[in-house]
Amino acid sequence: MTSPSSGESPSNKAKASPAPAPSPATSIASTADTTTTSRPDAYISEKSDDSSKLRILLSILRKFIGVSDIASVRFSLPAQLLEPTPNLEYWNYLDRPETFVAIGDSNDGLGRMLEVLRFWFTKDLKYVKGKPCKPYNSTLGEFFRCNWEVEDNAPPILGETHKESATQHVDTKNKQIRVSYITEQTSHHPPVSAFFVDCPVKGVSARGFDQLSAKFTGTSIRVTPGAHNLGIFINLKHRDDEEYQLTHPIAHLGGMLRGSLSVTVADSCFLTCRKTKMKVILHYLEENWLGKTQNKVNGVVYTYDPENDNKTRIKDVPEKDVLARLDGCWHDQIFYTLQGSKDSSVLLDLRPLFPTAKIIPPVDQQLPNESQRFWAGVTSAIKSKQYTEATKLKQEIEERQRDKATQRKEKNEEWKPRFFTDAVTANGKPDLTEDGKKALQGLQAEDYGLRDSDVTGA
Repeated sequence: MTSPSSGESPSNKAKASPAPAPSPATSIASTADTTTTSRPDAYISEKSDDSSKLRILLSILRKFIGVSDIASVRFSLPAQLLEPTPNLEYWNYLDRPETFVAIGDSNDGLGRMLEVLRFWFTKDLKYVKGKPCKPYNSTLGEFFRCNWEVEDNAPPILGETHKESATQHVDTKNKQIRVSYITEQTSHHPPVSAFFVDCPVKGVSARGFDQLSAKFTGTSIRVTPGAHNLGIFINLKHRDDEEYQLTHPIAHLGGMLRGSLSVTVADSCFLTCRKTKMKVILHYLEENWLGKTQNKVNGVVYTYDPENDNKTRIKDVPEKDVLARLDGCWHDQIFYTLQGSKDSSVLLDLRPLFPTAKIIPPVDQQLPNESQRFWAGVTSAIKSKQYTEATKLKQEIEERQRDKATQRKEKNEEWKPRFFTDAVTANGKPDLTEDGKKALQGLQAEDYGLRDSDVTGA
């Protein structure tokens, strides 16, 4: 389930992965001397508005039937169809950060892969417990940063485990752990954003590019990873730099005719670690269009040859290579069964889980091109239902971005991201610039001061 990054597509941030939706929550407003606490489920619209929104959206989308990638088409949605939140703020993979900081706890290689899988099934919790929404499209050079504070209390999965800080060699069990996150829109055509997640005390980090391709089929939107989106790359510093690559499956955003958006997945995706020579194939089962949505998923963990990686289907994996099998519902419970055993164990129970709130720098310490401050006028107008004013402000932002792009072209200037070294990379793994490293270090120290960006895209 891949994350859209920009492009005036209604699928922007409709990534993929609803249990009954929680009651809409309200973000705690930022003041000059306090941080903002933001809940992902804060942006769930009132159900009474959904049907009318979707009717308008459907009438717009019908114009794009047959277009191969509506994510790359320039068209502007009216403000009343948007949720009052920036794209970069809305999307991230840390809906349950405690599962992220626990990756690498197990001293057993299979245990660590299962820890990665536990994280995988929590990354789209905002859709499991809420619904897809359409945030603002990101502008070039716009960025977002935040922290999460969580207890290091995820239960062990397999083998002997430790809860020791990778840098301070202290026991972190049940203690507060800080996870920091920065993301920046690095390209506008195609729309791409880069992200970096860091938990220094546990030696766990993740990075990648978010980009999608979207096609309207007439009843749903088919969302696929873009060419620069090669997945999430997780690094375990204290496990000899083990790296895990997690690729995204194809998803469908449907429910427009019913007046209630939902995400379904019927595809395969892969989690690999070259160092441990372990791979996972996850197969999301296709739904029966006449029956109730099941959201079933099956999987296999097995040993593989990184130099001869030719298995893409569960049934092609030789029994002798199988380490564990997975099955369950990615909206409910996921189970694993070790090879040679008849007993299944719970890998993850999503039923009691809801997305964890972000801790965002105070608005007065944000830069002009930082997401919440940048979109503050549009957000205020939408929340007060002044949709004409919101659309006007949104269009002014879009026009500024076009004007600045024209000026760069006339001067033969190439756009350079600030926090990441390149707009995209061939290996799908963005690197931080010195400014990017300083921004993450500042987040860890709760020091939000940054100099203004020399150049902005809008």
